[in-house]
Parts: sequence; structure tokens; C-alpha cells
Amino acid sequence: IKGAGLPWELGLAETHQTLTLNNLRSRIVLQADGQMRTGWDVMVAALLGADEVGFSTAPLIVMGCTMMRKCHLNTCPVGVATQDPELRKKFEGKPEHVVNFFFLVAEQIRGFLAKLGCRTWQEALGRTEFLKQREGLSKKSSTLNFDKILKNALEMRPGAQIVGGSVGQDFELEKRL
Repeated sequence: IKGAGLPWELGLAETHQTLTLNNLRSRIVLQADGQMRTGWDVMVAALLGADEVGFSTAPLIVMGCTMMRKCHLNTCPVGVATQDPELRKKFEGKPEHVVNFFFLVAEQIRGFLAKLGCRTWQEALGRTEFLKQREGLSKKSSTLNFDKILKNALEMRPGAQIVGGSVGQDFELEKRL
């Protein structure tokens, strides 16, 4: 189902801001997932506060998937998602294709980080000041206001630790089980 929910950018920005505001951001690792295809998508996720990103569709397509939506039927025409020996013979994907894809994405990310003056992913985390609304859009599009989405979470709670998972949690589960 496409378009059934809100874009991941909205949820990520709001979650990052809310966790930072409540001084919980350092205990939670935020992951962005959904339609990640390029280094640009990954950088936007980082700038909005994602500690991690998940890829699914793009690596499948790199492997040769044609997105026929028949995975559950065991009739994949290109042999990616099937146990049928005859259909598996059609599979031509190689692990090197996926490795090359991720090398290219990583190279794009390194280029964007360099342009922003950031040496590491953590330095770019939550830096919404690098994002701005495009200019020259249609009259209707230019009426959208993204100020609340692009508000830097550290302005809401200065000095908060925003690197996810940097504060360990001990729930003492061994005492509870």
C-alpha cells in the first residue's frame, strides 16, 4: 500500500525533536527506513536525526529483482525469491553488485559530509540548519511551512546528548526473569 501513511521524514524529525526535548535521545537509536535509494536520502535522514538507515528495495533491484510482487507465491520470474529450481536458474544476481551499490552510496555520503564540513556521521546528526526549502516552487508549494520540522532539536534543549545509544540502559532483566 503506497501513500497510506506520512512520509518518514516527518516522523523522524518529530521523534528526534521529542526525544531530545525530553532528554531521552541518547538512550534511543533512531532508524530511518523506507525508499532509501541514494546517498542524498541517507544524508537527509542523518540531518533529521537518524542514527541508522535501512535499505530494502534498492539492494533487491540491484540483485535483479523486477518487483513483480509475487514473492509470496514462489513464482518469482527472475529467481530472486523462489525455491523452485527451474526459476532459480534464471537468477543472475551477484553479491558484488550489492557491494558495489553500497560503495557508491557510501562515496556519495562522504561527498555530502565533506561539503557540509562534517568528518563523521555523528557530526551531521540532527543538523537541520543544513536543510532548507527549495525556492522557485509553484505558488501552492511555496505556501508550505517546514519551520517546525526543520527546527534544530538542540535549540529546544541545549546541551542534550543526541547521539542515539550513547547512554546505556540496564533494565536488570536477569532479576525479573
